[in-house]
Amino acid sequence: MSLAPSRTLFFLAFIAGALTLGVSFYLEYGALLRPCFLCQVQRVFLATFMLINLIAAIHNPKRSGAGLYGLAGMGCALLGAFTAARQVLLQSISSGAPPECWPSLQDMLERLSMWQAVQAIFNGTVDCVEINWTLFDLSLPEWSLLFFVVMLVLGLIPFSRLLAGLHLRQV
Repeated sequence: MSLAPSRTLFFLAFIAGALTLGVSFYLEYGALLRPCFLCQVQRVFLATFMLINLIAAIHNPKRSGAGLYGLAGMGCALLGAFTAARQVLLQSISSGAPPECWPSLQDMLERLSMWQAVQAIFNGTVDCVEINWTLFDLSLPEWSLLFFVVMLVLGLIPFSRLLAGLHLRQV
């Protein structure tokens, strides 16, 4: 049984990412929901994921190249899933003391070292623990986590083709 060509899979992953990013911008500018720092980090991983898949779809690589593009896309999806899972965790244990509130990312980077800023972002802010929008009883970080996990699983297809090709060469 033949799976879909790599170009098609990469293009579909790009389209899924573009639609997801479009929805996030609609919620920011249309529904006036302000994204927190973790949401912005997730957008960076999503945009990088989209860019990798767009380049892969245009390039139309052979088996080994498709596996490498798939691996890079899986890396972005894994990092995005990690940040989304962190935000879901922060929202589920938000009953304690609220995390610090920073006015902007630029302000945070001006006052803290890069490592301290990354720690502050992953510790979360007051904005990160608020649940101000749900769809089918899932918050935005939960939807984001679901998207990244699905993209991670779909990224296994080109990577598994690479591993199958390497296994066949050794036999």
